[in-house]
Amino acid sequence: MQSAATTVEEYLAQLPEDRRLALETVRAEILAHLPEGLEEGMQYGHIGYYVPHSRYPDGYHCDPKEPVPFLGLASQKAHMGVYMFCTYVDTELSEWFREEYLKTGKKLDMGAACVRFKKLENLPVELIGRTLDQMTVDKFLDIYEASIPPSKRKKKK
Repeated sequence: MQSAATTVEEYLAQLPEDRRLALETVRAEILAHLPEGLEEGMQYGHIGYYVPHSRYPDGYHCDPKEPVPFLGLASQKAHMGVYMFCTYVDTELSEWFREEYLKTGKKLDMGAACVRFKKLENLPVELIGRTLDQMTVDKFLDIYEASIPPSKRKKKK
C-alpha cells in the first residue's frame, strides 16, 4: 500500500505500533550499513534508499524524474517488505543472500527482490546489514547500467 506521507517520520507515525517498531528496527540496520552516497527518503509511497540525481543525473531509466532505487522498506496490507533492488541487479549477491538466509533457519518468502515478512522475528535483520556491506554505489551503478535495456540507455557524449 502506497502512503501519501512526505517524510519517513510521517510514514512511520502512520503505522500500527507493531509494524512501526518492526520497520524502525530494520531501518536502523539499514542506516548502519547503507553504502556511502545513497539517500533516504520517500519513494513510491514507502521508505526508499536511492542514488540521488546529484550522483546519477539520468535518474531511473523507467522514470528519469525518480532517482535510481537501491532499497525500499514498506508496510503492505498483508506483510512488511524489504525491496532489495541491490540484490536484484547482482545475481551473485542475490544467490549469496538466499543461501545465508536459509542458514538462519527462518523461512524465506522472497520474490525477485522483495523479502516479505509478517513479524520482525521472521526476518534475520542482521543479514540485511551484512548484505549491504557487500555493495558500493559504484558497483551498484555499474551493474545497474549494464542491466538497462539498450533502448532505454542514454547515449554517452
